Amino acid sequence: MKVSIIGGGGLVGSCAGFALQAGGIVREIALIDVNAEMAEGQALDLMHGSSLISDQRIISGGTEQVADSDVILITAGLRRKPDESRLDLINRNVELFRNILADIRQYSLKSGAICFVVSNPVDVLTYLALKELSLPPQQVIGLGTALDTTRLRGILAQQFDVPPTQVTALLLGEHGDSMVPIWSAAQIAGLPLEKWPGCSAGVLQQIEKRTRGSGAEVIKKKGGAGFAVGVAIADIIHSIALDQRRVLPVSTLQQGTYGLRDVCLSVPTVVGRGGCQGHVEIELWPKERMGLQNSGKVLRETIGKVLGG
Repeated sequence: MKVSIIGGGGLVGSCAGFALQAGGIVREIALIDVNAEMAEGQALDLMHGSSLISDQRIISGGTEQVADSDVILITAGLRRKPDESRLDLINRNVELFRNILADIRQYSLKSGAICFVVSNPVDVLTYLALKELSLPPQQVIGLGTALDTTRLRGILAQQFDVPPTQVTALLLGEHGDSMVPIWSAAQIAGLPLEKWPGCSAGVLQQIEKRTRGSGAEVIKKKGGAGFAVGVAIADIIHSIALDQRRVLPVSTLQQGTYGLRDVCLSVPTVVGRGGCQGHVEIELWPKERMGLQNSGKVLRETIGKVLGG
């Protein structure tokens, strides 16, 4: 499998490249960036360590690399400022993203190629990619709340002093202010989180608040997220490459799940070689379902206002 990373010279793109290299599953990684020299430098740095990790081919190049790619990963975009929401990025990033999509459209893409959007605001830009690339809906996915979900699990593990890999919890909806924690399905080691020693409504409220602010906290302290988003991206691409059909919280076009339509956001999604293989609609608490529908409404209004769609 070949993965081309548009924005591969930047922090998110290069961290994704390293996570994919460390995973040793994809065959080829191409780094593409408007700053060609930076992409070349990142590719060299990855190649220099390849003998200790894997036998993948690591290259840099222009947008022509997408023509024979199985996954086109778009991480390019302007960074969010500490005091602005992801949706505030819309007007600043939509024009840039449209230019990227125009570059991609110059090439005849490989049959079954998947467009994987990470750039923010990811749900809006995933919808834009779906409309402008004319790919089947299942072949356009966004990172969605996958990063928020792994942040939540890490914070829960720290709070309750348990291994992070034994924590199961989800954030669904918008990758942003209206995202919804699904406490009804949260578990530690297969046991209900709400019954775990030390768990209370107040503790969960604090954890939710910390999770919601974690992106801005990282931006403030180190300039932007890199490691966590890199492994979150690799986790999804590995599910595609291996056709694992794992259920992941990625952003895809909704056509009826939880009553949501004509909007891209995160619900439990089966991810395999064809991209989105389907959605899983589990029973939610009424307030969670209402929150998810509100998230869809917020995004639909934004899409209508900004994209006219």
